[in-house]
Amino acid sequence: IINNYLDGTRGEATNKASPGGMHFRDSKRKVDYVLAYHYRKPLARHLPGVASPEPTHRFASLALVSNGGTEKGCADPQQQDGGQRVLQEQPGPPGVEVIVLSPLDALEEEKRLQREEYEHNLLEAGLEIEKDPENKSQGLSFVRIHAPWQVLSREAELLKIKMPTKKMYEITEEGGILKTLNEIWCKLTEPLQPQVPQQENTNMKNLSYPFSREKIYLYNIKDKDTFFDNATRSRIVREILKRTSTKARNSMGIGTLIANNVYDAAYPLHDGEYEGQNDDMNERKLLYREWARYGAFYKFQPIDLIRKYFGEKIGLYFAWLGLYTEFLIPSSVVGIIVFLYGCITIESDIPSKEMCDQRNAFTMCPLCDKFCDYWNLSSACTTARASHLFDNPATVFFSIFMALWATMFLEHWKRLQMRLSYFWDLTGLEEEEEHPRPEYETKLLQKKLKNKNITSENSNQGEKEKLTWSDRMPGYAANFGLIVFMIMLTFSAVFGVIVYRITTAAALSFSTNETTRSNVRVTVTATAVIINLVVILILDEIYGAIAKWLTEIEVPKTEKTFEERLILKAFLLKFVNSYAPIFYVAFFKGRFVGRPGHYVYVFDGYRMEECAPGGCLMELCIQLSIIMLGKQLIQNNLFEIGIPKLKKLFRKLKDERTEPKEMNTSQSKDPQQWDLDYTLEPFTGLTPEYMEM
Repeated sequence: IINNYLDGTRGEATNKASPGGMHFRDSKRKVDYVLAYHYRKPLARHLPGVASPEPTHRFASLALVSNGGTEKGCADPQQQDGGQRVLQEQPGPPGVEVIVLSPLDALEEEKRLQREEYEHNLLEAGLEIEKDPENKSQGLSFVRIHAPWQVLSREAELLKIKMPTKKMYEITEEGGILKTLNEIWCKLTEPLQPQVPQQENTNMKNLSYPFSREKIYLYNIKDKDTFFDNATRSRIVREILKRTSTKARNSMGIGTLIANNVYDAAYPLHDGEYEGQNDDMNERKLLYREWARYGAFYKFQPIDLIRKYFGEKIGLYFAWLGLYTEFLIPSSVVGIIVFLYGCITIESDIPSKEMCDQRNAFTMCPLCDKFCDYWNLSSACTTARASHLFDNPATVFFSIFMALWATMFLEHWKRLQMRLSYFWDLTGLEEEEEHPRPEYETKLLQKKLKNKNITSENSNQGEKEKLTWSDRMPGYAANFGLIVFMIMLTFSAVFGVIVYRITTAAALSFSTNETTRSNVRVTVTATAVIINLVVILILDEIYGAIAKWLTEIEVPKTEKTFEERLILKAFLLKFVNSYAPIFYVAFFKGRFVGRPGHYVYVFDGYRMEECAPGGCLMELCIQLSIIMLGKQLIQNNLFEIGIPKLKKLFRKLKDERTEPKEMNTSQSKDPQQWDLDYTLEPFTGLTPEYMEM
């Protein structure tokens, strides 16, 4: 170990990983974060007569000459070995190793130097690092990071993280009938509670205070290794990784290095396996057993354990999602009651009775001009009776109930949010300082290079360089034009489906089959809705990618600004895409039909479509059901479950595409936790989850 840095080239003993893959090889220091990268050793040629220096950890003094270029002070290259450029036999300066690199090797060497500089800066920040030996010509390697107590305490004070003190106070609850009802409710729902360890004394709470090293005696520190939980340790290390910079390419933080492919990923470790025959229980396995599997769907969420394992942001998201799911229960019950009311009163509904009474013999005009005949209104009896199931007097009550339901849900969430903020010590938190995004820094660097010829008088004004509105104007113009174009594209897709319905209805009306002619409306509606669903799913994926690209060309400065603008664009485009066909059926279909003798025509002879005799509500229900259920089953389940599994399989196959002689058999037989977590889907934030809801 050199300056807290485990050199990967010092013997076979360093190859033995710690049991369980959660610690350094000394089995004492916990792995708080992992950096993963692919390396490729250069196939370079040393200059003759120049001895290779001994391998050292510190930055080697290298004079890199890419294939096709020459180093200052060296002779011109000559063509040898079938066009391969090599340098003449002339040594460089003393103590400098001169090698020839191909363009690909030169890029890999630049990445390696950036990694060494970045890891050196992490060591200067106080972190402890352990690296895998690069004993193959190419492959995947990991850098494991541990934050000692000195770093954790320093950063916790800097970030003003609230930690529990020795001072405790009692939480008093109101008595009376509310307390009695709450106790009865807890007893009734006891089988639905998750079997997780509970706090010993729920009536007592530690007073929390922003961490301070000067007042360390105030805090309830029983063990320095466990005082900061895993989520806090990961957060602290992540902050250090984000603000540690490198001089090469002015890279600021791990985000820039990942964007430049210097590193592939940066992630904290899970607490071990969640499946398996071993009896060791960890928080990940406990969460899987009591929460994150289909067999535990009926249980309440262990929200405190979720917060402890994943952090406060994800804990609040699942708290909101759980409350939303609970509130859907009464609304669904009321909806079922309204539907049953329609079933019970269907025989007493006067409009349905008059339409179904064959004695009335209401003769209706033909639905098309040439091949359609007059028809009897009683033939639409089934449609009218089905419409009554969803459109009856109780529906008005249901709409009023849902308006009140939404208000009650919002107010209840405010109460729950304040309660969780109090128990999780989230009150009084200051906004974290946000670092510029890598793309913003790159754009800013390009602007600086472009304006480097400005006179010294203007350059010494002391003003900090930043992107102005004129720099972003092309992005704003592209945003406005493309968003308008995509909204018009959505309307065009809806209009195309309308044309399909009109032409298909006319074509089926020409059929000689009586069954086909009698089911024209059902056939056209069902097929049109399926086409709508396919178009919506395709455009949703396209609009999501375009919204991200449009936000990127705006070059927002921080991640928070990026997410806000992305949410606005994605919501606008996906809302129009999902609800345009539904709004057409609900508010516009049947309004522009005309009257007998003066119908409205499109495309030389095709009459505008009209609603069924019982109204468009039945068709609207079919449209809503197919689109909502289809999106839920296909987009929100197949895409969210199937695609991540395919990506995981693809990454695994990609990493295994090495020569059999170079494969590390011991690693493949017994993979460590960082190997297993690397194949998981990267966490992209909570924005897609909130967008889905």
